[in-house]
Amino acid sequence: MDDLSLPTEAFKVQMRDSLQKGIANSAIFKIAKHKNIYTSGDRADTVYFIESGLIKLSMLSPEGKECLLAVHTSGDIFGELCLSGARERLEIATTMGETIVRKIPSHRFIVHLNTNSLFADFVRYLVVRIAEQEQIIARSMTINSEDRLGEILIHLARKLGKPTSNGIRIEHRITHEELSKMVGTTRPRVTEFLQGFRKLGLIEISSKHFLIVKQDRLTTYLKAR
Repeated sequence: MDDLSLPTEAFKVQMRDSLQKGIANSAIFKIAKHKNIYTSGDRADTVYFIESGLIKLSMLSPEGKECLLAVHTSGDIFGELCLSGARERLEIATTMGETIVRKIPSHRFIVHLNTNSLFADFVRYLVVRIAEQEQIIARSMTINSEDRLGEILIHLARKLGKPTSNGIRIEHRITHEELSKMVGTTRPRVTEFLQGFRKLGLIEISSKHFLIVKQDRLTTYLKAR
């Protein structure tokens, strides 16, 4: 786990614990895989907390091409742009697996943060996410597609993975198409890169088809290039 992730993980635990005590005017929903929770142009007046599952945030280019902005998992918050006063969603929030979310009206969310002394921790949580996005943008402009894929796999392993004797197993199935949108290249190229990583022993595929990332080996490989 990198240093940036420490305040993020601490806030997730604090937020989950505080929500378990109950919050007025919030509701919990179970949403099937590949369903939109909201889309661009929808009314923006609620914040979402992920109880379990996986959410991807994306935007469409003027040509209709999807750009994947982020992947969020259990304990993460999304939809927070409504706190800026924005009345419409800019992005699309889509489930990547069966997901349970808590929907909290924006004004109630602010009250909850203040009541539970979480406002400063929430700000730090958002700053870490901004820093992660800046790193991704900077690297997308300076390194090639194969290296971007390698760094994205390391990031996903840290965020979504579970340590095993063979490496870090990403607990959610992420398609080559979804990876291609994160990297900014074609699906066949991502498949080619993954095959190369597998031959070099940098990743494995488990018996249940989960991706196992050999984080140390992959990091060393990327640094040596």
